Amino acid sequence: MAETSNAAGACALAVIRVECSHMTTGSTATEFKRLFDTGAHFAQVKSRRHPSMKPFLVGIKGRQEIIDLVKTAEQLEAAKAVMATLAKEGKTVLFVGGKVEIASLVKKAAQEINAPFVAARWLGGTISNWNEIKKRIDRLAELIEKGAAGTLAKQHTKLELVYIDREKKRLVERLDGITTLLKRPDALLVVDTKHEKHAVKEANDAGIPIIAIMSSDCNLKEATYPIVANDTSRKTVELILSELVEAFAKGQAA
Repeated sequence: MAETSNAAGACALAVIRVECSHMTTGSTATEFKRLFDTGAHFAQVKSRRHPSMKPFLVGIKGRQEIIDLVKTAEQLEAAKAVMATLAKEGKTVLFVGGKVEIASLVKKAAQEINAPFVAARWLGGTISNWNEIKKRIDRLAELIEKGAAGTLAKQHTKLELVYIDREKKRLVERLDGITTLLKRPDALLVVDTKHEKHAVKEANDAGIPIIAIMSSDCNLKEATYPIVANDTSRKTVELILSELVEAFAKGQAA
């Protein structure tokens, strides 16, 4: 059984390589190879597959299913065009990805274009109860401003300052990455919609489009612009994020 499964996996990899060789679009073919080299084609095990992902899989290797990177490359090109358009229109994209293995990549990518981000646990209400979240952001800004001006020390006792310092640390921890967010985001860029289900639900309920890097265990319908790829691979996520960020930066320049 193992030999049969591995043989099928080898065939699947061969198939997507052949499909790549017959592509007429050079940029898509190049994208395919770059994705393949990062291991973007490795999906979840079959038992974890979401039914909506079946059309994007071409085989199985061992216990892991294989993603059709021809389609992934096309999805990435489409997502890059969306990012460029959002930038040209001055829209705000909120980066979301709190999984331990990729959180630092999400934060770094967002910071490259001065975009807000959530690279930790999603703070419930960030979209659905934005007015309350904005009050907390304003409160943190007030504490930071007064602290820098030295007015807190003049207006409060030592004990009160202890409590204020605790409040400030708590707000920084919870709001890190969204302190520059002035309004609800115009779009979300999410890594792993299944892991970020709360953020995804809030965005979908509010009608906010979602660009998502998502593996075979995710529901394709939860993303407006899905990019089906290995969302647990740091190299894959780093590559896709870098291309999306580059597209956004080009849109800003234009």
